[in-house]
Amino acid sequence: MVEKNTKKLSGSFEENIRYMNEILPVKESFDIIRREIMIGGKASVFYYIDGFIKDEAMLKIMDSFLSVSEEDMPEDAEMFIQKHVPYVEVEILEDFDQVIRNVLSGPACLFIDGYKECIALDCRTYPARGVDEPDKDKSLRGSRDGFVETIVFNTALMRRRIRDPQLVMEMMEAGQSSRTDIAVCYMKDRVDQELLQNLKKRIETLELNDLRMNQQSLAEALFKRKWFNPFPKFKYTERPDTAAACLFEGKVVILVDNSPSAMILPTSIFDMIEEANDYYFPTVTGMYLKITRTLITVATVFFTPLYLLFMQNIEWLPEVFQFVAVRDTVNIPLVFQFIILELSIDGLRLAAMNTPTMLSTPLSVIAGIVMGEFSVQSGWFNSEVMLYMAFVAVANYTQPNFELGYALKFMRLLLLILTACFNLYGFIIGCILVLCFLAFNKTLSGRNYLNVKRN
Repeated sequence: MVEKNTKKLSGSFEENIRYMNEILPVKESFDIIRREIMIGGKASVFYYIDGFIKDEAMLKIMDSFLSVSEEDMPEDAEMFIQKHVPYVEVEILEDFDQVIRNVLSGPACLFIDGYKECIALDCRTYPARGVDEPDKDKSLRGSRDGFVETIVFNTALMRRRIRDPQLVMEMMEAGQSSRTDIAVCYMKDRVDQELLQNLKKRIETLELNDLRMNQQSLAEALFKRKWFNPFPKFKYTERPDTAAACLFEGKVVILVDNSPSAMILPTSIFDMIEEANDYYFPTVTGMYLKITRTLITVATVFFTPLYLLFMQNIEWLPEVFQFVAVRDTVNIPLVFQFIILELSIDGLRLAAMNTPTMLSTPLSVIAGIVMGEFSVQSGWFNSEVMLYMAFVAVANYTQPNFELGYALKFMRLLLLILTACFNLYGFIIGCILVLCFLAFNKTLSGRNYLNVKRN
């Protein structure tokens, strides 16, 4: 693990430059720039990363520095900043850990002979895409912007919506090598202080070398969940309006640099099935959408296991529903048909993700024909099984939360296997297990997954 360098800057300019040249691979890395100039007759050195610096801003700053005469040079760095630095974001650094972190993060660091401090000029810019609406988290009405991979842009998107001095965005970092920036955002007058302190303490005490997968690595480190419980501990959103609404509710929003989504906590199963459309429509319409989504979500878990249970006990089927019974020859047991189709649907989804856009539509049509008609005619699947699995596959897309969708899928597979093995008792045991997975799934706040307090 890389340890922080707490060595203080020396009063010797040559010693500071020698140490910086030893720590930074200036000669080996083409993008780490060491620029020597004369400011007011004194030797000075810039260190910065090529690609992180705004060229126009640096040209104006250096032009201002080159015009400084020897008589105008102050005795200390603070006076130099006040008189000769025509820029807003300037900081004085006093130890090498701050200097190295700033250089590698983007700001330019300036050493001037005779000054024992380093001057950091934050004229950086990060490569970023436009704040377009997320592909997954769409809304029929409302804003069309979304989070991007640059943390400063993301905080600005929320600041634009919440112009309240109670909104606090604390910058932290995790990972000794990656030193990934993490913004903890909350409304000071509404947040659960116990939860906030617990969260900040966990982030500060993280013993990680790096956040390899950014947000996911942080989530796993903050709350080490049991591997057998697939239900997510955090709610994720790529919409700044959703994140702002959660802040007003007293929740905590965590932004991780290089990740285009926000983590929201505390959360519950009821928060997971919410989406922006529930709030952009009148109350009656929003409630209807929420209830419909909830019913469909429940149906995706229990629909196929219930059908399998009744097919195993055909005498339980009421007369009015006799038409749903399987009439064709069953060449493969129904439970295996359901499991094969579950795997096939995931395979098609993975294939669609890696298919070029121009080929996605024709290949989807071909896959639909082959999976639909020919698989039934060949005797692999029964038409009733295909119909119900088609409903489940389409209904899964009503669930806005990707992680919750797969958790419900695993619950459905568990119910199918237990029902096939133990009939009615297996179905009942499966239902109890599903409830246990939900009831005993604790969030970071320590509250029950089914009953998270709202402020």
